[in-house]
Amino acid sequence: MSDQTRIALVGATGLIGTALIKKAVGRTDFRIVAIARREVDLPPGARMEVLLAPPEGWGEALAAANAPIFACALGTTWSKSGEDEDAFRAVDEKLVLASARAAKEAGARHAIIISSVGADPMSKNFYLRVKGEVERAIYKIGFKRLDIVRPGLLRGPRGGDRRVLERLGILASPLVNLAMQGDKRKYRAIDADTVAEAMLFFAGEKAGGKFIHENDAIHRAVSKLDRL
Repeated sequence: MSDQTRIALVGATGLIGTALIKKAVGRTDFRIVAIARREVDLPPGARMEVLLAPPEGWGEALAAANAPIFACALGTTWSKSGEDEDAFRAVDEKLVLASARAAKEAGARHAIIISSVGADPMSKNFYLRVKGEVERAIYKIGFKRLDIVRPGLLRGPRGGDRRVLERLGILASPLVNLAMQGDKRKYRAIDADTVAEAMLFFAGEKAGGKFIHENDAIHRAVSKLDRL
């Protein structure tokens, strides 16, 4: 439909990107345009575009997407990066920032970025420090609206991608979540589908500004989306 708002999505093959594509099926308000380096498995009923390009060609792909909203669900893991800091930064920092800058140059006014609970550029934890540094850099790009989404442990189908401790954490998450009260609520595990639904709500928000959304805010966004 001509009145659909286009969302340029990078990280379409990951857990949250896959969930966002699934949650957008049947919607008449948004149209996903995925930018990826390989084919994307689409759910039944998906009506969207997939632009294939190597990462160095994503700038051109984002320009071709012609989307006012940029959604970034990019991210690797410490193990996938070979436990190499430069390899980890190549995806979670350099590719994320290059994509965000390209989207802004292509005319995107609104960015929705998946980060992590605990992100802090001063953290002693390498993963959280990189996430915090990326958040700080994206603030400076100048989107009219910026939504930083900070989920905790993500639940959802990753196949054999999970580490043993991560799988155990997910199994224990219902009880652990109950134990996390007060200021620890933000660390609760959360379903990737829930994060994706919140992203769709944020995509519909018009007010400018910079916003950080942790566990409770993500769930509030989903409840508002359900009422619309």
